[in-house]
Amino acid sequence: MNNHPMMNNTAMNRRTLLGRSAQGLGAVALASLLDPQVSDAAGTPGVLTSLPLPQKAKRVIWLTMAGGPSQLETFDPKPKLAEMNGQPMPESFTKGQQLAQLQGRPLTCFGPQHSFEKYGESQIEICSLFPHLGSVIDDVCLIRSMTTEAINHDPAHMFMNTGSQIAGRPSMGAWVTYGLGNEAENLPGFVVLTSLGRGGQNQPIAARQWSSGFLPSRFQGVQLRSKGDPVLYLGTPAGISRDQQGLDVDAIGQLNRMQEGLTHDPEIATRIAQYEMAFQMQASIPELMDIQGESAETLELYGCQPGDGSFAANCLLARRLAERGVRFMQLYHKDWDHHGGVKEGVALKAQEIDRACMALITDLKQRGMLDDTLVVWAGEFGRTPMSQGSGRDHHNKAMSVWLAGGGVRGGMVYGASDELGYAAVEDVCTVHDLHATMLHQLGIQHEAFSIKFQGLDAKLTGVEGASVLSKILM
Repeated sequence: MNNHPMMNNTAMNRRTLLGRSAQGLGAVALASLLDPQVSDAAGTPGVLTSLPLPQKAKRVIWLTMAGGPSQLETFDPKPKLAEMNGQPMPESFTKGQQLAQLQGRPLTCFGPQHSFEKYGESQIEICSLFPHLGSVIDDVCLIRSMTTEAINHDPAHMFMNTGSQIAGRPSMGAWVTYGLGNEAENLPGFVVLTSLGRGGQNQPIAARQWSSGFLPSRFQGVQLRSKGDPVLYLGTPAGISRDQQGLDVDAIGQLNRMQEGLTHDPEIATRIAQYEMAFQMQASIPELMDIQGESAETLELYGCQPGDGSFAANCLLARRLAERGVRFMQLYHKDWDHHGGVKEGVALKAQEIDRACMALITDLKQRGMLDDTLVVWAGEFGRTPMSQGSGRDHHNKAMSVWLAGGGVRGGMVYGASDELGYAAVEDVCTVHDLHATMLHQLGIQHEAFSIKFQGLDAKLTGVEGASVLSKILM
């Protein structure tokens, strides 16, 4: 057995074995990591040396509303549900269906808690709590027929982020940077920002949500803190000059390259890249986070103050990251889990995000960046049209998401849920469809974008099949 060409006395981990035995795209990608000449994490190309499709979007800003926003108080008006408020939910909708915490309980219709208004030339009807977003609705494609498979928070986040409820799969940001690389010279290709509003439901968001999974770990997301030091322990130690530290990094890199030459372990290439990236970020991150150089008009547009840790400030940072070549930015805004008090809760959330979402779209558009930046707004699932006291339970059969820029048609509504908002019934789409569409706009053919893992061609869009939402594309 030791004479097998893939086995020798040198230590070899599972990823190395995978890299040497995989076929096609995955083999090329992992093999490239073994070459010290391409081990730099910053400003490097991805494994796709040429794109099979026209690239309409160069980057993605994914706005994650953590907790599961109610489509019925945001983007999906249901006058019939309002008429039936307080009446029993028709059994024809729910019989034999999966429910979360309402299983086996009396099901009562719970009408939308806020009014809806029409906005823009397209006259798209959204909740009146979002007038700022309404002012740019002609740049937005609203999807009212999104579905997902998971019905509890953590697996639902996993599914939305990775296309699988199983932990350990690569997140979409990791897939994108793996395929397209990173244009930024001194910043990671995949950056994560989190914010918490005033509702106080600080449900944890696990770092595995931006994991690289079985892709090389250098493609995982890097979280920047929106308050205090953006990255802990990034500063130069006291008494050490930057030149001295640079010499240390170079020396450690040489030692690591020697070891990598012996073991051909891709994680050593990752370690080299991480040391070098950290050194570069010591200069780039303070400049990035200092938004005091932004004009008063820009700060007024977003409605934020430098360093306040708000969703609005993170949206502004996302624009700054996009300008600097970061490929994938994911913003988490927590506190959307309204099992009770959905009327007050969504009103509070709208105050926190409405202006910021408008500002991000407007700012990108003014700078000529919206055309090649894909902005996506989504939670991990929707909410039930049945009441759970004064709130709504988790629901996976209907939810609303929206997209802007990146070659997506603005001023349109795609799909529909039934008259009570229980299930998507027209142009039903899945998370895999959304991922396929995102990759398509980035110039990637989702069916062929895979890597061998445990004997299967693993893909962001899964093995069940996915369709590009061509109707929403320009």
